[in-house]
Amino acid sequence: MHGPITVAQSDDAPEAPAAYSTGKIKKVDAKGKKVTIIHGPLENLDMPSMTMVFKADEALIAKMKEGQNIEFVADRVKGKLTVTAMK
Repeated sequence: MHGPITVAQSDDAPEAPAAYSTGKIKKVDAKGKKVTIIHGPLENLDMPSMTMVFKADEALIAKMKEGQNIEFVADRVKGKLTVTAMK
């Protein structure tokens, strides 16, 4: 009658859900799969507000436009700062 019981989503992720940061897209480089974002503090990466270039996959790049205000999650993927989610 009841579905399976899950105790924890993941043992290796002690934080709460991903922390979204705010930013404004300055430049989109679709060919290079890169985006330049003027962003607020990135709490999960312990970084202050600044303008930075991030990697992003094609699906996210397709949703990005220069001048767009976004909320996004950035993380290190294979050593590169990468946008992993956007809303």
